[in-house]
Formats: sequence, structure tokens, C-alpha cells
Amino acid sequence: MSGYVLLEDGTRLDGDVCAARRPVTGEVVFNTAMSGYQEAVTDPSYAGQILIFTAPHVGNYGVSAEAMESDRVHARAAIMRAAVNQEDAPCAERGWLDWLEDCDVPAITGVDTRALVRHIRDRGAMRGGVFPDSVPEAEARALIDAEPPMAGRDLAREVTPGEAIVLEPLGAGPAPGVGPRIVAIDTGIKTSIVTNLRKRGAVVELHPCSATAEELLARDADAYFLANGPGDPAALDHIVGTVRELVGKRPVFGICLGHQLLCRAVGLETFKLPFGHRGSNHPVKDLTTGRIEITSQNHGFAVLGPDGARTMDTDDPVRWDTDFGAAELTHLNLYDRTVEGLTLLDVPGSTVQYHPEAGPGPHDALYLFDRFLEAIRAAA
Repeated sequence: MSGYVLLEDGTRLDGDVCAARRPVTGEVVFNTAMSGYQEAVTDPSYAGQILIFTAPHVGNYGVSAEAMESDRVHARAAIMRAAVNQEDAPCAERGWLDWLEDCDVPAITGVDTRALVRHIRDRGAMRGGVFPDSVPEAEARALIDAEPPMAGRDLAREVTPGEAIVLEPLGAGPAPGVGPRIVAIDTGIKTSIVTNLRKRGAVVELHPCSATAEELLARDADAYFLANGPGDPAALDHIVGTVRELVGKRPVFGICLGHQLLCRAVGLETFKLPFGHRGSNHPVKDLTTGRIEITSQNHGFAVLGPDGARTMDTDDPVRWDTDFGAAELTHLNLYDRTVEGLTLLDVPGSTVQYHPEAGPGPHDALYLFDRFLEAIRAAA
């Protein structure tokens, strides 16, 4: 079935609608990874978004239960240059397009994704939609206009669990009751993040983002974990207030949205990036070691540097004054020189903007989980 992509600025690209054939709107963003398409669409951080894949062929190796990053698809639609529906790869359990249709997720193929991504890089991420040709363009424009913008949007409530979940350690870790107890505020945590913590002997508790500081403190955790997730961190003051009451009580570690929430909790500010960082090939410099890591990323917001700077003009570990003492820059994005991580110097806490769990992506940053567990042991 013929269809088209329409952006809020009027840009239109035609293609062939596949998988679920219904109109859908959202913020249109792009991911530059060469693989990991199933992990991407099941990442809760993509809630409310339509995902363009820059890789020309998507679906080559099918889908499998092992590649799920959550219990469902969160991206609203997929835009591709050439979709593939094969399921003859050794790990495949279903074809990519068949699976999307089973999940009632619209998709479109045959789109000039190179032109579309270049347009978004120039103009910034914006609202848009995927539509069958049976939907008149005027109707499509009205649907896009009715879609709320991402700035100011609280999507964490849509992906958080309804009640707390306690998960025991995996594999040959410490004996039961010996490993640390990590309490996580689940704003859309990825399965591979939880797995990395459990494989290191941790008991991981996933709590709804509505949990109060009193409820979390009562769990007598060894550390608190702030997860990835969708939406604007500036719209999550109800979580920021909770985090603020946890800082200084036990070590706190934040990833992606969790990085932004911890930074806001100590008095720093965030801002919306023009088109975000989404892919598995983003170079980041670890200022504590001098090493360059290739990282997996998925976010549309970032943390302001000292004096409100959006980018850092030095590779030195500059410092901020926060409500909880000094903070020091630890990681720097080498694409656009935005803040990628910091550590709190007067209370136990640290963050990274990217996804060290490699789900999907390179394994360069897996050491951060070990560093977090070492910080827990040091604070015990």
C-alpha cells in the first residue's frame, strides 16, 4: 500500500506502508546504528516517537525474544529505506515486518531516509507522522498539529511499572543476601541494564516513578539507580524532588534520563538538543582515564555546563557548584562537546548520559557497572 511521511513543516516523502497500516503521529527522530532495530523499538526511551533508521536495510536477521529491551514496542512507527522480512537467520523467530504487524506498529519502506535525516539535522527533530495514501494530506496535517510537542512532556508515567518488582541476582554471583540491594526508579529501564546489574550479584528493585522518597528510603537500599526513559526531564519535577531527598543518603547512579534527573536534583539545568543523540557509534571521552569510548546513545535532552554553557570548550574536568557541593565533568561527547557524565565530589553520586549496557551497541563502557558496584562497596 502506498503511503507517505509528513512533517509538521510540510515536508513530505512517499513510500510503501507495511506492517500495521494505520495513521500514526509522534516526534520524528533518527537512529544511526547499523543493527539492533528490535532493541531500539522496544526501548521505552522511544515512547512518543517515530523512528527513522539510517541503515539502508532493516530486518535482515529477523526478530527474537532475546532481543527485547522491554515487554513491548514503544516506538510509534518505523521509517526505512529498504525493509526486509526474512526469518532465516539462526536466531530469528519471526520476520521483522510480520512481528511489527503482530504488535500493531505501523512502518513505511522505500523512503529516501538519507534526505529525510539530512532535513532533520538541518531543521531539528519535529512532529510528524506516517500515513497511508487513503488519508488526505489535510487530515494528516491536522493529526500532526494535535500531537503534543516533546518539550515539556512527561512520558515516564506511561512506561513505569504499576507496582514494585524485586529481581534476584543472576549467574554465579555472591550468595543470596550477600550482594548489594539496588533500588531503581523505573522511568523506562531497559532489560539489559537490569541484567548487567543482576549478573554482578545485585538484587534490583524496580519502583514506579510515583514512589515517594519515604517509600524508597524504607527499602534500606545500598544504592539508588536512576534509569533511562522518555520525555523531557524538565517535566519530571515530581521525580526530581524524590531524587533530591535520596542524594547523600546512599550512592546514586544515573544513566541517560537518570543522568538528567540527578543533575536537576542537585540544581543543574537541562535543555533540548536540536536532533538528539541516537545510535551506537557516538565517541565519548572519559576524562578520568583519557580513553575514547564508542557508545550507544538515545536521548533528546542534555545537561547545561557551568554558567549555562551548552557545549564544553575544553577537555579538562571542569567543575560546577551544586546544591550538594562540587560536581566534576567526567565524560565529554566528541561529536558536539556536550556533557556526557559527571561525578559529585562531596556526596556519593555519578552519571553518564549514554547507555553503557550495550543493548545494542559496543561494549566499551561496560566497566561503568563495575565502577558503580565498587562505589557501593566503598560506601558500605
